[in-house]
Amino acid sequence: MGRVSDRVCIVTGAAQGIGRAIGEALLDEGARVCFADINGAKVGEVAEANRTRLNGRGGAVSSAQVDVTDRAQVRAMIAQTAETFGRVDVMFNNAGVNKPMNFMDVTEENWNFIMGVNGLGCMIGMQEAARQMITQDRGDDGLRGKIVNTASVASRQGFDNVAPYCASKFAVVSLTQSGARDLAKHDITVTGFAPGVVATEMWEQVDQDLMNIGAANRPGQAMEEFSAEILRGRVAGPGDITGTTTFLASRDSDYMTGQIVMIDGGMTLV
Repeated sequence: MGRVSDRVCIVTGAAQGIGRAIGEALLDEGARVCFADINGAKVGEVAEANRTRLNGRGGAVSSAQVDVTDRAQVRAMIAQTAETFGRVDVMFNNAGVNKPMNFMDVTEENWNFIMGVNGLGCMIGMQEAARQMITQDRGDDGLRGKIVNTASVASRQGFDNVAPYCASKFAVVSLTQSGARDLAKHDITVTGFAPGVVATEMWEQVDQDLMNIGAANRPGQAMEEFSAEILRGRVAGPGDITGTTTFLASRDSDYMTGQIVMIDGGMTLV
């Protein structure tokens, strides 16, 4: 029996990186997981790979294509998951984007794109998950559900080349607190986690983008500079994040709400 045995979880942004790792770690501890992403073909491949990996528990996996900024699509994803597995216990609002631009060059298009996915997408995911959870019976832990949001070390301080991203992740922290206050009366908890520098496909793209805008001169320079202050002495891998994310989905964290857990290796002490 794992920490999340039989819990039904949705993870957005799950076609790669942290999202995929979150979903696979949940499966490994007994959860039933919907892997969701705007890239339907890729997330479908991830789900199929996990069905094969799980052998006899292949029925614990589903997938969905979803644009988290489209409420109708989010609602359909949640309804599909509830129909497949009977309920939704945990919603991970993990989908996120970044497109570095020097501060004075940030455009409305850049701002709206990042804030749309990271901010609005998080809020829609929280609202629609809560609507489903409110209809459900309480579990043996007394909760109807849990919502877990992906923040960032960038939710604790602003960086000059990624200002909209920082603003969007500050927004995630605020939404987590607001949601926790409002949804407590429905026996729904809302928490989040804040990774630091994590070696994923998204970071590889950010590294290239920073070179394109002249903020770095060579591949890997940005990661080296961002991670120079990490007390643990190295960047994270997705596996460094999933111990905490599974904890936040489990009964072990039932008395937590409104909190953001930093998982940055000591990069920022707050």
